[in-house]
Amino acid sequence: MFRSAFVTVAMAGACFAGSGITSAFATPATGLAPHRAVYDLQLKDATERSGIAGMYGRMVYEFNGSPCDGYTVSFRFVTQVNTGEETRLTDQQTTTYEDLKSGSFRFLTRSFTDEKLDKEVRGSAREDKNGVSVDLTAPDTRQVELAASRFPTEHMLDVIDSAKKGKRFFESRLFDGSDAGDKTLMTTTVVGKKDTPKAGDPDADKAGTFSKQAFWPVSIAYYNDTSEGDALPVYRMSFKLYENGITRDLTMDYGEFVLTGKLAKLEMFKQQECK
Repeated sequence: MFRSAFVTVAMAGACFAGSGITSAFATPATGLAPHRAVYDLQLKDATERSGIAGMYGRMVYEFNGSPCDGYTVSFRFVTQVNTGEETRLTDQQTTTYEDLKSGSFRFLTRSFTDEKLDKEVRGSAREDKNGVSVDLTAPDTRQVELAASRFPTEHMLDVIDSAKKGKRFFESRLFDGSDAGDKTLMTTTVVGKKDTPKAGDPDADKAGTFSKQAFWPVSIAYYNDTSEGDALPVYRMSFKLYENGITRDLTMDYGEFVLTGKLAKLEMFKQQECK
């Protein structure tokens, strides 16, 4: 349930094969800013069916690398959940590496409840002429062949590229190694008109030098790839997106409960140069 869809967005516009968007084997795009962002999480809404009486936490997202050497993401998503009868501490830790030049992706996710390991998913994926080939090493060793998909950083670059071109809606197929690491997700992305922060916006103030720069409001819905017809998304996320890939003012909708994520701290890293 607490899958890291933020990672999906920034690591989380995957596209259908043959849609005309440049392949990962082409010259990689530039412009994503290495940074570390900390978000304070709060429960916005929850249904009775969710069993959640209260929830809060923190999300730490670190993005680094370059188009020449590949991109690494370190992500931690910690929440304290009050069910009314007990309190649980959930902790998801994800590390990934994505090489846009070779079309390869490595991922490791560990999920803990009350500091006890619940699940570990580890593997690698690569793009080939038939789609995406995934080699899993945990929780068991197996190989999975999936349809052509985009990886997370490619996804982010597609979203930014579409926003720049004024493309307001597109559909995508994405592989991010989430859940069991053995399936793709279908996504629909809606990009709003470019806007600027309003005076007195505390979330914008945390963005430092970017606090007065323009952003796009973005909403992405994620669906099981096997869904047919008018299926409901398994997850929906909206956020404000800067041209360099930094995001703020998050809303994460899991259906039965909704979390908000406000930017608490932003640290910029030195841009790595291609050698």
